[in-house]
Amino acid sequence: MTSTSATVIFLPCVMLVCLSITGGSHHIKTEYFDQIIDHFNFASHGNRTFRQRYMLADDNWSIGTGPIFLYTGNEAPVTIFVDNTGFLFDIAPEFKAVVVFAEHRFYGESLPFGSMSFNRENLGLLTVEQALADYASLILHLKEELHCHDCKVIAFGGSYGGMLSAYMRLKYPNIVDGAVASSAPIYSSAGLGSETFFFDDVTKAFGSVPSAPDCVGTVRRGFTRMEELAGQGKVGLSEISATFKLCKPLINKDRLPHLQGWIREAFASMAMANYPYNTSFLGDLPPWPVNVSCQVMVASKQPLQGLAESAILYYNGTRGSLECMDIDSQYVECADPTGCGSGDTAKARDWQVCTEVTMPAGTNGVTDMFPYLPFTSKMKEDYCLTKWNIAPRPNWLNVIMWGKDIKTASNIVFSNGALDPWRGGGVLDNPNPGALDTVLIYEGAHHLDLRGANAADPVYVIRARQLHRRKIREWVE
Repeated sequence: MTSTSATVIFLPCVMLVCLSITGGSHHIKTEYFDQIIDHFNFASHGNRTFRQRYMLADDNWSIGTGPIFLYTGNEAPVTIFVDNTGFLFDIAPEFKAVVVFAEHRFYGESLPFGSMSFNRENLGLLTVEQALADYASLILHLKEELHCHDCKVIAFGGSYGGMLSAYMRLKYPNIVDGAVASSAPIYSSAGLGSETFFFDDVTKAFGSVPSAPDCVGTVRRGFTRMEELAGQGKVGLSEISATFKLCKPLINKDRLPHLQGWIREAFASMAMANYPYNTSFLGDLPPWPVNVSCQVMVASKQPLQGLAESAILYYNGTRGSLECMDIDSQYVECADPTGCGSGDTAKARDWQVCTEVTMPAGTNGVTDMFPYLPFTSKMKEDYCLTKWNIAPRPNWLNVIMWGKDIKTASNIVFSNGALDPWRGGGVLDNPNPGALDTVLIYEGAHHLDLRGANAADPVYVIRARQLHRRKIREWVE
């Protein structure tokens, strides 16, 4: 995958895809940029490069003058964000913009060392700083390639991608003119604030369903029953395995925490993807999956059965095509209690959490509805030393990316959803009105505002998108 040239490789027409988003068709070209492997150490790899994937749609672009809308890719293949960030395509005609989705190094196809990328000696080049430099270099290349040296650049991102979009404005204000940072937990990721906010807020989400007021209590009773059965030995474990339709039945209590983590991830993901319409972003989910899950919980005759049906709703989706639950492939334990994904994505995310990006602690069973599955700073340090032979720097982003001292920043909108369990780690109070903007979206889950317009959208997200448009207009003009 590594090449030595420093030019863009334009792929043939077979790499041109037509993607339908929010009712409109958009021709999106998949292209590659020969990106420097190490931006900050001239002696390590010299001018060696790797192919960074990006996707571009220019069917609405005012050639040479329209702005560049750049989505700063997250911790997953970039195609996922192309499919779930319709807002950029919705507003591209209004601003006559070219839309670019850049893939994050070490994710998807953007592997600096091919199949060897996930060796420890190579993962040292997976950092926030390197990713930002990638995006800055790509922007400058695009300006040269597209002959639009004076084009304005607006960065967009959701979740970790939202952090990166804000960081681009902080780190490279000469290159990025403004940023829309949605659901961006820049405070908690810098080791600031509460360590328990995430699962506390997941619990609050499931406790706020009017049609199922005892949802949280039923979840707790389900976990209590699970512990009781596990204490009964083989017979109890067999009942748990049958109730959860496990592909590999539990043979001892040692695997119980993994099953509990699998359940916890299902509930956390449904809270993040609690959208008012069907989605396939984090799973094949129905509208308002938290409400649906709670209704399933309280309607069940037994709390354990309700717990199983709710978790299976997430992993099996609305199609229900899986005959059994493979909890080992569906849930990978890692340094991030909120989940790392699977496959190579899980390896890369695990490395980032073991180095720079601080994640919430585990669950305590007191302020949240989940079993006692702690993941203290000491436990995380021990895990990272064992897994990668490295020690985390929980406050490093506080050093290099400003932490809470962002009052001198400008041209950033920080948006958060009131239903999103990540909101507590982000910017909710505006430290500098006039230069920065914050918006809390009632009835909004994880970066709902960056999704494409939908007839089921709550009025609050429509208003948030209007704010985004106004600010972008100011930055562009």
